[in-house]
Amino acid sequence: MSKRPPPDPVAVLRGHRASVMDACFHFSRPLLFTGASDGELRIWDTSQRRTVSSSWVHSAAHGIICVATSPVLGTDKILSQGRDGTVKCWGLEDCGLSRNPLLTINASCYHFCKFSLVKKASAPEESASFLDVGVGETTDSESRNGSGGQVEGSLAECSRASEGPIYIAIAGEQTSQVEIWDLRSNQRSVQLPPDNLGACQGISTKERGMCMAIQASVPSGSQGFLNVLAGYEDGSMLWWDIRNPQIPMTSVKFHSEPVLSLCIDQSNSGGISGAADNKIAWYCLDHSLGRCVAKTEINLERGGIASTSIRPDDKIAATAGWDHRVRIYNYRKGSPLAILKYHQATCNAVSFSTDCKLMASASEDTTVALWELYPPRT
Repeated sequence: MSKRPPPDPVAVLRGHRASVMDACFHFSRPLLFTGASDGELRIWDTSQRRTVSSSWVHSAAHGIICVATSPVLGTDKILSQGRDGTVKCWGLEDCGLSRNPLLTINASCYHFCKFSLVKKASAPEESASFLDVGVGETTDSESRNGSGGQVEGSLAECSRASEGPIYIAIAGEQTSQVEIWDLRSNQRSVQLPPDNLGACQGISTKERGMCMAIQASVPSGSQGFLNVLAGYEDGSMLWWDIRNPQIPMTSVKFHSEPVLSLCIDQSNSGGISGAADNKIAWYCLDHSLGRCVAKTEINLERGGIASTSIRPDDKIAATAGWDHRVRIYNYRKGSPLAILKYHQATCNAVSFSTDCKLMASASEDTTVALWELYPPRT
């Protein structure tokens, strides 16, 4: 690790009145979205470092745990998730958010597991769009009035993104399950594992405890089918291929405490995970063999990693810790680069901008810090 003193943030965004739980950059505009534990969603202009709008989109009693935007949704939409069991899609307007959500999924998931949009492998030889993904014909889809939750509204008419399903992965009403929802058709498509699975047919996840972290992806060579990496309360991780929802491709256990965060890189060939223990794990995903292999492990003096993020160029990784610290790593080497000590309380989230020039850290101290770290060469 460098002996030079760590940098200060280039800006500190103040305005939230409660713990800031998540942060997400817009993929094509100079905007940052932040969600707080009192239900407030703020939009910030990252060029002028000011608030564009503020809206209470989930109840103060439950708050926001996740915000996300993606080319999958189009340039004018954002998703928010609250501990009230709902995921909502909002329209982006000149003055802020739409007055009412365009879509509300009542998924009945009331704990801290954040949903995941689908990450498509960015290998240059792959030209399929984000939306050209499938879940196969593995289970019967449940309608919006089915037992898998309720959906109000629809993206089918209002979305200007390219045609096709828009999938998200989310922890299910049965907290050890993962559910795949199609936002466009208002249906739950798959459960991992299915409800009707006999004990002798596949694998039970109940003994693993709650699903705590999820990342959905479409790896190169998967023929457009979703893969899901899920972390559980007992410290284990399961890697699912949607074509076989009864049995995961592999099961690993890199942590001794609940997995709190995991992410995969742009090539979908590996990633990092953080947990309530004192370890950060680097892993490789071998798609040809269906194996998740430990690569590097870093032990911390103080445990608790609430969030992990890998920069879009796959060069830098960051973690947000319970010890108020943001840690920066060389992702490819798995070596530490810096420890950022600005925040005065638990760091809940870290996120990188698409152009790799900014990083945002969100904290229980109600602030959001913007950082310029190891900028890419242009």
